Amino acid sequence: MIEAVFFDFDGVLTTDKYGSDTTNRYLGEETGLGFVKVDQALERHSEALLLGRASHADIWPEVCRELGREIDYRLLDAAFRSTPMNAGVLNLARQLHGRYRLGIITDNKRDRMDCLRALHGLDALFDPVVVSAEIGLVKTDGGMFEHALRLIGLGAAQCLFIDNSRRNLETAAAWGMATLFHDDERNDAQALRGALERRLGISLAG
Repeated sequence: MIEAVFFDFDGVLTTDKYGSDTTNRYLGEETGLGFVKVDQALERHSEALLLGRASHADIWPEVCRELGREIDYRLLDAAFRSTPMNAGVLNLARQLHGRYRLGIITDNKRDRMDCLRALHGLDALFDPVVVSAEIGLVKTDGGMFEHALRLIGLGAAQCLFIDNSRRNLETAAAWGMATLFHDDERNDAQALRGALERRLGISLAG
């Protein structure tokens, strides 16, 4: 019996496959430096950011030096806020809320998720929100799922995980969780609704 549904963040609750694409696209456009140059400057820090070994504040001076320009750090907050949320999937989560416990499991930067959790009130809908940078683990490390299960206080067989990465779903399934794949390219919320209804044995409003 499923009692909790966990959602991935980028590519499921947002419409961009990768959060770094959203951030770097915005910074590239606002500075005129272009996506590729900004992406290259930040990509080398990606692992440290995702595992919580560094924050954007820590790396910002080095990023600016590499880009050859002093960029106002406050622009980063605007870049985070530009993240396109996935209204269709969020609506499904709201319909599940109260009937199931809901959570998020995401490989993400801590400061970005802090910004978006506050901006969109995510903590009112999802608990726990498990962020790689807060625990030093990513989804390919099964320990992240173990951590999420410990926080929610349920067994793996009582939890369903939705992700747009089949590799991540395989890891979750290896821990005994039920899984559903969301195709971020199609982003068919109706198809996800139908899959949830069949898996959970419930009816959700259209």
